[in-house]
Amino acid sequence: MTRRVVVALLTPVTWSPPGVDLAKWRAALAEDVVDLLAMLAEAEPAIAARPEDRALAEAIAWPGMRLYDVPTATVLPVLKAAAGDGFDQAAVIAADAADVPGMILGKLLRPLTTKPVAVAPGGAEGLLGVAARLPVPDWFPDADLDTATPMGLRKPAPNPSDVQSTPDWRRIRGPGDLATLDPALEGWENTRTLLGG
Repeated sequence: MTRRVVVALLTPVTWSPPGVDLAKWRAALAEDVVDLLAMLAEAEPAIAARPEDRALAEAIAWPGMRLYDVPTATVLPVLKAAAGDGFDQAAVIAADAADVPGMILGKLLRPLTTKPVAVAPGGAEGLLGVAARLPVPDWFPDADLDTATPMGLRKPAPNPSDVQSTPDWRRIRGPGDLATLDPALEGWENTRTLLGG
């Protein structure tokens, strides 16, 4: 049986809605992502954090959830940590996509049956997440989810088709993203509460 882990990466958050404390906002977004990961049926959940974010990771983790200490908020250290834990596949998800549906994460993992890497765009810029077979291919570059693109990850691949794009989902990084939150979608309870809804 294939062992999979989906890791919420505590990426920097630089914007919060007017009147909402930035630290509380970041924690609410991340907690909603972690809560979703904890409910996934065919993958283990985990959190990856830089040393300065370890306290936040511990505060939002479910009991027994894996915590990976990484030097940078980028993808490659997380994938290597997951490989070191014996996983066959791993996905790294930005922890600011509070209302991402589990189906989107499933679609990110699905191509790994035939492709070494899959990427989900994160709306207007950056990526929602990256998934890879482990150990991660030697050609795979480190990637910052805030700035990486599917094209940039395809460039070093032996064959561009080695990196499969999957459906995108926007992250909550500014007023425009906030306006797209769908109250009808389940989940994102912490973010919803902080917004007064």
